[in-house]
Amino acid sequence: MEIENILNQRSVMTSLQASSKKHILQELACQASCATGLDERAVLDVLLERERLGTTGVGSGIAIPHGKLPGLDKLYGCFVRLETPIDFDSVDNEPVDLIFLLLAPESAGADHLKALARISRILRDVAHCKKLRTAAGSHKIYNLLTADIQSRAA
Repeated sequence: MEIENILNQRSVMTSLQASSKKHILQELACQASCATGLDERAVLDVLLERERLGTTGVGSGIAIPHGKLPGLDKLYGCFVRLETPIDFDSVDNEPVDLIFLLLAPESAGADHLKALARISRILRDVAHCKKLRTAAGSHKIYNLLTADIQSRAA
């Protein structure tokens, strides 16, 4: 599963401001709704339900909210770099500034898990996250997210 199959340049946002975890999840639901045609409230409900099961704030300033939705025909990703980190109830209690949203069809099965693993590998690299945090613009961030996978696959 390549990142460019689930993420496009229009779904990379930089310098976004959010006041809370719920606020950023609402922003992500709005973005996903516009990109996929899914009902914004349905997307938000799936994300909030997943957060009730346990935080998707994985530590080191990173969150990977995700969920499965009926009506989605392929995996969808959205990457956000927040201007100011927010409390995300992360496992390390550190605020979050890098967020990768992943939505999958209900029938995605292993593809959903493979995509989550791929995203996690990218965002576990401290040096790579530093580049994502300092990159100038969404185009550069998109290139960093997609080029990393290509270079590691070689």
